[in-house]
Amino acid sequence: MLLIRSLRARLGHRAVCASFSSTSAAAAVEAERTIREGCRNDWSREQIKSIYDSPVLDLLFHSAQVHRHVHKFGEVQQCTLLSIKTGGCSEDCSYCPQSSRYDTGLKAQRLMSKDAVLEAAKKAKEAGSTRFCMGAAWRDTIGRKTNFNQILDYVKEIRSMGMEVCCTLGMLEKQQALELKEAGLTAYNHNLDTSREYYPNIITTRSYDDRLETLQHVREAGINVCSGGIIGLGEAEEDRVGLLHTLATLPTHPESVPINALVAVKGTPLQDQKPVNIWEMIRMIATARIVMPKAMVRLSAGRVKFSMPEQALYFLAGANSIFTGEKLLTTPNNDFDADQLMFKVLGLTPKSASFSEAVVPETEPCEEAISVTG
Repeated sequence: MLLIRSLRARLGHRAVCASFSSTSAAAAVEAERTIREGCRNDWSREQIKSIYDSPVLDLLFHSAQVHRHVHKFGEVQQCTLLSIKTGGCSEDCSYCPQSSRYDTGLKAQRLMSKDAVLEAAKKAKEAGSTRFCMGAAWRDTIGRKTNFNQILDYVKEIRSMGMEVCCTLGMLEKQQALELKEAGLTAYNHNLDTSREYYPNIITTRSYDDRLETLQHVREAGINVCSGGIIGLGEAEEDRVGLLHTLATLPTHPESVPINALVAVKGTPLQDQKPVNIWEMIRMIATARIVMPKAMVRLSAGRVKFSMPEQALYFLAGANSIFTGEKLLTTPNNDFDADQLMFKVLGLTPKSASFSEAVVPETEPCEEAISVTG
């Protein structure tokens, strides 16, 4: 009887070890393949899930290998995001304090003046940012010709300062994307937010395909694509995998993938969501790094809630871009001194501006330059 129990115990232990090794192998196998073959667009959802579900230390180690192979390790891009038109948005994004549908205490404002925007860009450059991002709380840019022309002027002026320029203005039409390209826009941000399946739980005023269409217009215009998502919206892990799967199977990967941790704002439908933890962030960053190796993976909203040691693990996992400045549109961000200290302690190096051209669909998939950022 004792012999039978002993055999059962040993067999059970071997089964557990076999299961662990099988799970552990996913991040290792796919990271090795990425290093050997480069980026690809034919990921299955199951493959990405197997990476995401790998033991966290195993996942962290192998994503760091990919990161060191593709990028200059320790080099981090500093970006500044300014809300140039705040509040009064007609959309119902459940996380957003700028929606006119929610009482968050935020007052709608008009488009900032050219002098005010350029002054902010100048200060951002002096503080070390190489990219200046402008956000406007609009559903789209249709019927905003005067404001849109003003923004085209802002783009030209800021580009002339030697900075990369990014905008997030809602949905774009093809002609508007072409005009932004002509003005010198480096990148356009348009996040998918979450998976296609979970999306209707968060937003009903535009569809997932509307977002993908804007990304297509941006890509076809020759502008770099910046698109990521938000975790902590109440979604399941399967939805996080779904978001990464959509991004990683686009004809060309986004040059930049922002990973946002929800900042729950009082007055929004998601005000009571629990904070995202470090392990959730590591899984998203590390998986994104393995499946989209050449993308800049950006720590975006919610970074202020993570300590320096936690952020160190994010950089180790493959993050290589951050937003600097006291605010991200309307939510708090890490202050300048804290980020300077972090760069010094961790030995991080600021990344220089890059004006490489974006990849257009006619070229081979995944051939974007490593130095290109979104």
